[in-house]
Amino acid sequence: MTPWTAVCFLARAAADTRGRMGIYFGRFIQLDAVYRDDNFGDQAYCTLYGCSLCRVLPALRMVWSFGCLPRFVILLWGLTSPGACLLPGLYCGEQICYDVLNVTRNATKSEIQRAYRQLARKYHPDKQRDDESKAQAQELFRLVATAYETLKDEESRKNYDYMLDNPDEVYRHYWYYYRHRVTPKVDVRIVIIAIIIMISIVQYVSSWHKYEDAVKYMSSQAKYRIRAKEIAKERGYLEMPKGGKKRKDKEEMRLEEEAIIRAVIKEFADIRVAIRSPLYRWMYFQLDWFWRFTIQRQELGRDEKFYLIRRNLQMPKAQFDCLEDHERESFFAKELWIKEKFVVWKEEKEAKERARLLESGQYKRMKRYMRRGVGQITFVDDE
Repeated sequence: MTPWTAVCFLARAAADTRGRMGIYFGRFIQLDAVYRDDNFGDQAYCTLYGCSLCRVLPALRMVWSFGCLPRFVILLWGLTSPGACLLPGLYCGEQICYDVLNVTRNATKSEIQRAYRQLARKYHPDKQRDDESKAQAQELFRLVATAYETLKDEESRKNYDYMLDNPDEVYRHYWYYYRHRVTPKVDVRIVIIAIIIMISIVQYVSSWHKYEDAVKYMSSQAKYRIRAKEIAKERGYLEMPKGGKKRKDKEEMRLEEEAIIRAVIKEFADIRVAIRSPLYRWMYFQLDWFWRFTIQRQELGRDEKFYLIRRNLQMPKAQFDCLEDHERESFFAKELWIKEKFVVWKEEKEAKERARLLESGQYKRMKRYMRRGVGQITFVDDE
């Protein structure tokens, strides 16, 4: 047995029907191998990044047993390039990023930063004098920066280490490399906050337009305009200019009167725009409710009880506020915020509604009509 250094490759080999061997190169590694008749190498001698020699030896045995020395020599010659195990265009190209920064694979982030700062100062183009050295330094500086950008990020470094350990998965390396470069790195919390703010702004603008439309509608109705003019005259808003002052033309007076009427309507009219609260208020309300009444078990107040009543009735806030005071107080007196009492009250109300419907004359006529059935239309003349 004679120890020697062999260049091995991780390949996929297949023999066709004519006995020829087709070799599809994936990666080669350099290892210390001991030739034996029963084993081409020893797995314990694999020295490159913990690669599994058991994947290399079967393919190498097939080539060695092929018995064609010239082809084997050509194969070894084609695999002697040190860049054959790396993918050009990815990360540091045909160089190992750890070697570029002169660090090991076990180097910490602080060690990588220290090595990068030293090499960046050394190869900075501004420190070079002639154009040739400046061009070389610029290429080296770009390579050092690429190595640092690759190794400083945990996800990028993890993908790069995986590529070194599994170079045969070419398509996976391209996918993860470009996905990491193209995917925008934005904090999810910032995105959520921005979405909440945008939705809240849209809700606010929508509610404001609805409010302005309601004011415009009320100012166009005679009964609201008359009442608004009376209030404006009582306050002296519509007084005619006295002598000595410059009189306004009709258009200016009309616009001023319209603005005063709208202002009075906004002040005295009970305009309730049926719109949901902004999203951030809704989220704050839900979290506050969960904390106070679910976690801390606080006692419900009057407003909280009315909220539960409205939720049990499945009624929007604007509609609930438009109910008569005595009707809301009757709900409160019956303790309808309690789910069990609300279910009993709802069943009793539905039973009364069914009984009232049975006594209705219109309902009885409808039942008789349904029993007789719908009359048929025929085009046959009766003789």
